Amino acid sequence: MTRTRHPGRTSTAVRALSILAAALVAQGVAAQGAPVGNAEAGRAKASNCIGCHGIPGYKASFPTVYHVPKITGQSAKYIEASLQAYRKGDRSHPTMRAIAGKLSDQDIADLAALYGSK
Repeated sequence: MTRTRHPGRTSTAVRALSILAAALVAQGVAAQGAPVGNAEAGRAKASNCIGCHGIPGYKASFPTVYHVPKITGQSAKYIEASLQAYRKGDRSHPTMRAIAGKLSDQDIADLAALYGSK
């Protein structure tokens, strides 16, 4: 008996191997852990942030007039999640997407540690 292949369908063995591979990757990532933020290292990386977020009441005018939020004192988790979202494109402000797109995971952790510690 010849089996007919159906595009888009995978065999049970292939699915099982995919699940196993994903579990091993996740385990490796968990073992390595997320980067630990360093506030002092973040201070050296914050020059792009200070230009807008360091001015009380500042409003940016691109792409529209936009109130720039205060980030000092926000939780580190919030800062990190926000920068990750801009980097992935889940948040849409073009300036922030451009800046966050150039940040590494370590840069984001360091900036989050800096602004979350104030």
